[in-house]
Amino acid sequence: MIPQRRFPFPKSLYAVEDALRFFVADKPDAVILDFFSGSGTTAHAVMRLNRQDGGRRQCISVTNNEVAADEQAALRKAGLRPGDPDWEKWGICDHITKPRIGAAITGKTPDGEAIKGDYKFTDEFPMAEGFEENAEFFTLTYEAPVAVSHNLAFQRIAPLLWMRAGAEGRRIANLPAIGWEVADTYGLLVDLDHASAFCDAVAAQVGLRIAYIVTDDDRRFQAVARSLPDSVEPVRLYESYLSNFRFSMGR
Repeated sequence: MIPQRRFPFPKSLYAVEDALRFFVADKPDAVILDFFSGSGTTAHAVMRLNRQDGGRRQCISVTNNEVAADEQAALRKAGLRPGDPDWEKWGICDHITKPRIGAAITGKTPDGEAIKGDYKFTDEFPMAEGFEENAEFFTLTYEAPVAVSHNLAFQRIAPLLWMRAGAEGRRIANLPAIGWEVADTYGLLVDLDHASAFCDAVAAQVGLRIAYIVTDDDRRFQAVARSLPDSVEPVRLYESYLSNFRFSMGR
């Protein structure tokens, strides 16, 4: 699937598929968290399960981008350090995990060649057929509390809001010019002077789960929360992040 890219001791795709099937065979909308995803075998197995029964299971794969010890020595000798693009491209996430998941979905190697061979387990079909799946890749960063509290880091935080709301449908990628916006599963209110219009739009959106409200005024937050439908969870945006920062700094 990813020729010339080495990964020590990869797990068996079919063994992982079998283990997952035991737990999620009757849960077509399950969310599987793979916190040490390595080469991405679990995500690949979830794709196979979905193909077999038309499921919509999601897999959240988490990994660092560690470079193998023997490769680190050669890179350091060449004057490279962690963080350099020519260093990071050899990390497990960029060099193995993402290309493998992409290859499984598209049925093509990173070089664009059709993958040779067939899947041979509970069902048999050419690997080159790929899967009717999609994937998004995000890089975890650490944002300054001042930038967060002043709403200057929204674009980098936006994927987390989408993921918390179920990682489905459209994502709000930028701060809305009119002060609020509603997507498929969540809404965002940044200007509380427009709270009434926002609450009306939230109530009209079927399937909306979370309303993110940006304010440092607890009373105004509670007032907006009371105006939302009972089925919608109000979340005071950035409060948890800033509280955790103060706690970690001993404040």
